[in-house]
Amino acid sequence: MTMDLIDLAGTRAVAWPADAPPLSSGRDAGDLIGAAFSHQARLVVLPVARLSPEFLRLSSGLAGEVLQTFVNYGLRVAIIGDIAGPLAASAPLGDFVRESNRGSQVWFADDLDALARRLSGA
Repeated sequence: MTMDLIDLAGTRAVAWPADAPPLSSGRDAGDLIGAAFSHQARLVVLPVARLSPEFLRLSSGLAGEVLQTFVNYGLRVAIIGDIAGPLAASAPLGDFVRESNRGSQVWFADDLDALARRLSGA
């Protein structure tokens, strides 16, 4: 599995390429977790383009399954990219994103710079 190992504000992270197959199950999350652990990463960065369409449709349960898998293994996860369209179409998704961004395990950010600012406390 191809990934980039990056440092974001002192946090070792693995960033997955946008052109990889879509993340579409808890098993896929397990594969990413294994690779992250093999690189001693504490944060997984997932581009929105890497998510299956069902991920942002909360009623599918996919987001909950995948994100809970990361949390269970003590890994933080950041979803990077523009989700304005899905947010405009779903009030529950907007609530989910706001609640996630208030926490410390799952974050949504527009880009890596915004994520780095968040990690640095800026």
